Amino acid sequence: MGSAYLDANGKQAFGKPTKPVPRHGGLRKAAAVQTLASLIWIPQAAILATAVGRIADGGSFNDVLWLAVWITLLGIVKSCLEAAGGRMAFRAARAELTARRELAIAALARRSPIDSTRPSSGEAASIIGEQAEMIVPYLSRFQPSRFKASAVPLVILACVFPISWIAALILLFAMPLIPVFMALIGWRAQAASEKQLAATGGLNGFLLDRLRGMTTIRSLGAVDATATRLRADADELKTRTMAVLKIAFLSSAVLELFAALGVALVAVYIGFSLLGEIRFGAWAGGLDLTSGLFVLLLAPAFFEPMRELSAVWHDRAAGEAAIEAIDALSSDGLQLPVEGDTVASESATGAIRLENVGFRYSKESNAAIDGFNLSIRPGEHIALLGASGSGKSTLLALIAGHAACDTGSVTIDGQPANPALHGKIAWVGQKPHIFAGTIAGNISLGRPDVSPQAVAEALDLAKLGRFASLHARRPLGDGGLGVSGGEALRLAIARAACNPDAEIVLADEPTAHLDAETASEITESLLALAKGRTLVVATHDPQLAARMEQTILLDRETVREAAE
Repeated sequence: MGSAYLDANGKQAFGKPTKPVPRHGGLRKAAAVQTLASLIWIPQAAILATAVGRIADGGSFNDVLWLAVWITLLGIVKSCLEAAGGRMAFRAARAELTARRELAIAALARRSPIDSTRPSSGEAASIIGEQAEMIVPYLSRFQPSRFKASAVPLVILACVFPISWIAALILLFAMPLIPVFMALIGWRAQAASEKQLAATGGLNGFLLDRLRGMTTIRSLGAVDATATRLRADADELKTRTMAVLKIAFLSSAVLELFAALGVALVAVYIGFSLLGEIRFGAWAGGLDLTSGLFVLLLAPAFFEPMRELSAVWHDRAAGEAAIEAIDALSSDGLQLPVEGDTVASESATGAIRLENVGFRYSKESNAAIDGFNLSIRPGEHIALLGASGSGKSTLLALIAGHAACDTGSVTIDGQPANPALHGKIAWVGQKPHIFAGTIAGNISLGRPDVSPQAVAEALDLAKLGRFASLHARRPLGDGGLGVSGGEALRLAIARAACNPDAEIVLADEPTAHLDAETASEITESLLALAKGRTLVVATHDPQLAARMEQTILLDRETVREAAE
């Protein structure tokens, strides 16, 4: 967990996540507009066939002039409708993407810091920032195309059938084969897209983690091993991406095959009918040039919506995989306690009480804490002593309001532990996060009420005077680049010292992995910080525990209390 005092306002930026947002109504309107634009080709084809028929019968230019004008006007209307439908679909898709992103960010903001299933920052950033963009072409192109593919062929079939029932049957038998084979290919394409997106997220997370730990990688001489792993992951991503593209091209080939066969059979039938070789299949006994040309012009348009659907079929696979990934971020995990209407009291003194507390990280896991009781007086210093896995850090997290207990209660000054009380709590974690910037900026964390004098006093309390002099003119690196573990912990103590409202100090393994001298200095700074405040320390260091007023010995089976 990172380390810093918690927001004095204690208010959350996001509300409780809800269910994934429904499809935006604008998509249906956009699909209807684009479908109407496609259907305009039917009167255009009728007018064009009529014009050709008149010319073939010896008509003059004047006989087809107004027909050409109507074709042009309908073409303009069709173009306007297509452009309007495209804009409507894009705006609706962007609106839904924004809603899903906000929902995912709100859910992540409410995920507890101790939730082991919470995705890494690299993976979450990849899904929300990069992979989620695939939702836009899926909604703006695939969804309208799917609606057109279900409506336009039926209308065209209804126009062809009164002229030639055999031409309608040819189109009717050719069409069902296309979605059947595309569905079979689509299932495989979606599975390939999900694997490709997972590989992308894994590579992004791996790269971000290694960039953050570049100094450690260099010091351990692991640069070559890291580069080899990165190349292997990149090659795997390339392979998965090419597999997705191969399937996408295969679906297009299947569509073109059946569409070409359907149009060719209709053309052959019409050609032989006009030559008089075929005298059946038309309700009027035979086809003339006008009716035959009209049917022939509609045949490619019958398959055109399926062509469009095939062109964006890959968008479906990638988009649904992206929706599944971003919705997974919005799913319920281990949540922060609900804030409710509780407001931190101005007269808080730092009394903590845990009554019959039970907690488990998930429904399937064993209880991490079961039936634990503890009462801490205001200003008392308590050590939770035990080995790793005994529940020390979990108890601190429950007191800090990072998670809600399953049974029992955790109260601070008589109020349930929740985010409204965060301003009264200072937290010093095992691995404090250091932001890129100045020392003063890392201590004040952007609070305008922290004066330079307060920062200087906090540095003195944490014994960071020499460190501050060395870094006076150069900023700290992101993630603590160039900062030792002891210096990072001192910065965390200085941050906590700049919170005058803190009545409680929670420290999680503050001396772990430190040498004896540094651990002793951290202990002295921590005790100075906690003077007049309630202090609860989770540790497996007996020397630190001996400096506390009371020690609680924890193990997996028993909870024992031992006075100093």
